Amino acid sequence: MKDKLIFRFIAGISIFVFLVVVILNRKIIPVTIEIPSFVYFLPTLNAIINGTCTILLLISLYFIKQRNITAHKKINILTFSLSSVFLVSYILFHYFAPETKYGDINHDGILNALEIEQAGNLRYLYYVILITHIILAAGVLPIILLSFYRGLMNQVELHKKIVRFTFPIWLYVTFTGVIVYLMISPYYNF
Repeated sequence: MKDKLIFRFIAGISIFVFLVVVILNRKIIPVTIEIPSFVYFLPTLNAIINGTCTILLLISLYFIKQRNITAHKKINILTFSLSSVFLVSYILFHYFAPETKYGDINHDGILNALEIEQAGNLRYLYYVILITHIILAAGVLPIILLSFYRGLMNQVELHKKIVRFTFPIWLYVTFTGVIVYLMISPYYNF
């Protein structure tokens, strides 16, 4: 019964977060105030958080390989907390800021033939990385939450089974978050 309640809670949180991201990112609720100046620092902050989480995940792996469970738990809690801050920052930025298109050199929101040509094949690489990043980021939250639950409840064998999938996906999402930022940042209009 307790597991069923936890699974429902995890599903509820995951669906809620996904809906908030979609609603605010697609600007279903229109922006009615002037864009706060701090919003333009958020992509850099997000890249810093993602890079830090990548390193922390690798440190966490090191600690569990050394059987230092206390350090492993602390690092994972820190990583999860930073990822939560990232999510809030990501939502704020994508709600307030106009969409940035890869290759939009003149920042008019439209890619002309010259801009597409100048972006070249890197544009396709960017979109492959971005799309896989977005899909995996949307799907990783419930398994992260389930991994945390199993770990915190000392259900070690179940935790290990889930983490075999969770860890590489979460690591990929944090690492590609930095790559996406580095690739798109020259085209920000601020």
